[in-house]
Amino acid sequence: MKNIGFKALVIAITLLISSSTPITTDFKVDVVVIDAGHGGHDSGTLGSNSKEKDVVLKIALKLGEIIKENIKGVKVIYTRDTDKFIDLSERANIANRNHADVFISIHANSLPTKTPDARKQSIYGTETYVMGLHKTDENFEVSKRENSVILLEENYKEKYEGFDPDSPESYILFSLTQSANQEASLLLASKVEDQFGQRAGRRSRGVKQAGFVVLYKTSMPSILIETGFLSNTKEERELNSDKVQDYIASGIYRAFKEYKNQIESVN
Repeated sequence: MKNIGFKALVIAITLLISSSTPITTDFKVDVVVIDAGHGGHDSGTLGSNSKEKDVVLKIALKLGEIIKENIKGVKVIYTRDTDKFIDLSERANIANRNHADVFISIHANSLPTKTPDARKQSIYGTETYVMGLHKTDENFEVSKRENSVILLEENYKEKYEGFDPDSPESYILFSLTQSANQEASLLLASKVEDQFGQRAGRRSRGVKQAGFVVLYKTSMPSILIETGFLSNTKEERELNSDKVQDYIASGIYRAFKEYKNQIESVN
């Protein structure tokens, strides 16, 4: 009964994704877009001696290589593979234009600079987000920080139809839109956090929801991964370690592979 119910869920998701596309019984997860957050003049969050844009690019490239080496037939597309700035809307457009089956955005977290140092050192671990309305102030702060990237873009007011990343009212839009891909996104996100907590040696802070512009504009199951806190001295050192980056990339890879196998086995 569980398999029947899950199969019905996948078919329903497929219907919602594109009502103009005929339903196929041979659904494959064979195009993944990997998005390294920030880049170029947008450094992202800052640690004591590292920048988010650099850390996440290394992890993203490692992830792509592992997928290409171990899952034949899967096309890996990067939104960026060098240190360059890309608009949030363009990151989503890259995924949409290439008819991606999964979108994975990789980031690093941080507490505000004014946070007492004792608290900074006590907060660490991974979080994986799906598109949704934030349920806590903490989640809202994360989405505000990531969405503030649009302020670095030209004509952002026109491009994002007046969206203000600092205004709670702007996020009402997200509460009015129930993503057709939310259930599949939650499935992938839970697998990522399971891998981080059980096999990659990271502290999992769980799956969360918040209103991220880049996830809102994608038309496929999409997740945003916060790989750790650069504001935590110990975790910053770990995130800059090749070995830990390998563990994180491998964890995301295993989660993606499990998700792909589960989705495809339904047919």
